[in-house]
Amino acid sequence: MPALRALCAVWAVWAIRALMALSALSPAQAADLGVIGPLYAISEPSLIEVIQARLRELQASGGLASLQRQSQARIQLEVQQPTPVPGITRTTRARSFEYDPSIEVSLPITDDQGRVIVAPGQRINPLDIVSLSRPLLFIDARDAAQVDHARQLLNQRPLKLILTGGSYLDLMKQLKQAVFYDQEGQLTRRLGIRHVPALVTQSGNRLHIDELL
Repeated sequence: MPALRALCAVWAVWAIRALMALSALSPAQAADLGVIGPLYAISEPSLIEVIQARLRELQASGGLASLQRQSQARIQLEVQQPTPVPGITRTTRARSFEYDPSIEVSLPITDDQGRVIVAPGQRINPLDIVSLSRPLLFIDARDAAQVDHARQLLNQRPLKLILTGGSYLDLMKQLKQAVFYDQEGQLTRRLGIRHVPALVTQSGNRLHIDELL
């Protein structure tokens, strides 16, 4: 019954928000309209009771359990096989470029005593403070050739492996090391990576990026 009560609460909140939105479309004007006729008690069942009755029907028919299984299966698939990063393709021509991670500060940065250590308008580079712990290797795990290439590079030096497609859980089992995923393409978009495999290394206070064949 905890799942039943939770669904009731969600449906009730949704219904209340919908009613509030509808009421906002036509503002009421305060006025005394007088008594039109006799008043009667409201005999219609409350919205909560209707929702609870519907959920009890679903639970009795097995429909609620079916909905829960479908939801769990969908979430499990999204975890095991995230949506591939759009626009990222296999490298067909090698390309090398650099990325400057410097940012311009819009608000003052202060220490624990309130003293300004970075003034607004000043540019700072994170690599001047913290170095890249390991090179980053971006690959699409759906491509067996890229996975093999990653294995070869991992045999040469430690790398942080980041996927743009495929199952990171499966690859973690194969390589027996942590594998990460570029959620919504945030890293590839920021770094300007358009093709994989791509290797990111630090060069001074810049990041050097090689899109590898």
